Amino acid sequence: MNATFRRYRLMSFVTGTTLLILFVTLLLHTVDLTLWKQMSWFVKIVGIGHGVVLYPIYMIMCFNLVMKFRLNVSYLGLMLFAGFVPGLAFYLEHRMRLKLYPQGLPVA
Repeated sequence: MNATFRRYRLMSFVTGTTLLILFVTLLLHTVDLTLWKQMSWFVKIVGIGHGVVLYPIYMIMCFNLVMKFRLNVSYLGLMLFAGFVPGLAFYLEHRMRLKLYPQGLPVA
């Protein structure tokens, strides 16, 4: 497996996971406000980690993947959009794996 795809895949999982955590905590906020007050520090740390650290790294990995495999620019737009929609990063990573490695991932 190409190192570029491996880095993209890792950042896709990490960024998608932090976005899902933020989404779930937002749902908890609407259900129980007292729980939100106890978790606010956690949400701030995860939110800053996702928005300031992880998403820019994910953007770089997406750009690197598009340039390395010479993909259409629309894929870059979809990948960058996946950093805003919970769960979409996992689906898009799966679709990219099928597109780039249709025979399955090579064994290291």
